[in-house]
Amino acid sequence: MTIRSARLSIVAAAVSASLGFAATKPIARTADGKPDLSGVWQSGGVSLYGELGGAPRPAAAPPVNPPPKRESVPYQSWAETKTKTFTAADDPTLRCLLPGVPRITTMPMPFEIVETPKEVVITYESFHAFRIIPINDKLQHPTDLVPTWMGDSVARWDGDTLVVDATGFNDKTWLSGTGSFHSEDLHVVEGFTLNSDDTITYVATVTDPKVLTKPWTTGALLRRPPNTRVEEYECIENNQDAPHMQVKK
Repeated sequence: MTIRSARLSIVAAAVSASLGFAATKPIARTADGKPDLSGVWQSGGVSLYGELGGAPRPAAAPPVNPPPKRESVPYQSWAETKTKTFTAADDPTLRCLLPGVPRITTMPMPFEIVETPKEVVITYESFHAFRIIPINDKLQHPTDLVPTWMGDSVARWDGDTLVVDATGFNDKTWLSGTGSFHSEDLHVVEGFTLNSDDTITYVATVTDPKVLTKPWTTGALLRRPPNTRVEEYECIENNQDAPHMQVKK
């Protein structure tokens, strides 16, 4: 290497560092060689970005594997009309009901993943929710499912991505924003990909032939909030007057 090329390499490295592009490093892996997703994660909120009006947290480097851009839910015409009959006051979480999937993963509260060779457990600070997800290469669900708020989930590994197949939902949750309802035919396929910058790219593909015109894809970038653990969250204690909450139309 010539002196000139060496100098150029040094300059290029300095520029990359100044732009926040850290050198890639191997992802953490478990004893059986799978990506180690265990730990506390969060997609947004105070733990990551600091208190409103307080000192901002240092800006994070650009992600090496950003999630897909969020798009509007592709509702059938009748369903699109129905969404406009709802207001924020109709949000099921306002009554401390479970947010459902995929919404709960994108809420600004931490959750913890515990990964074992046979199952993945996710405990959410939000609404005391939890998911026990067996590893099943055939993605087989029980045959006696009763519709529930969080549905039934099974998972398999596709390379370095944990693929979670979720079904068996009731029709009482929202997918994302105001009025984003669905039917009991909701089917969600989630992907959790651990990246070299110690983030997780979360991608969820939603299908519901009764209300959607096509699959809808959403996602989020999950980071490790510093000095954070999943704590007790009691929704009712902080939500004592929900029956009187109104939204001006």
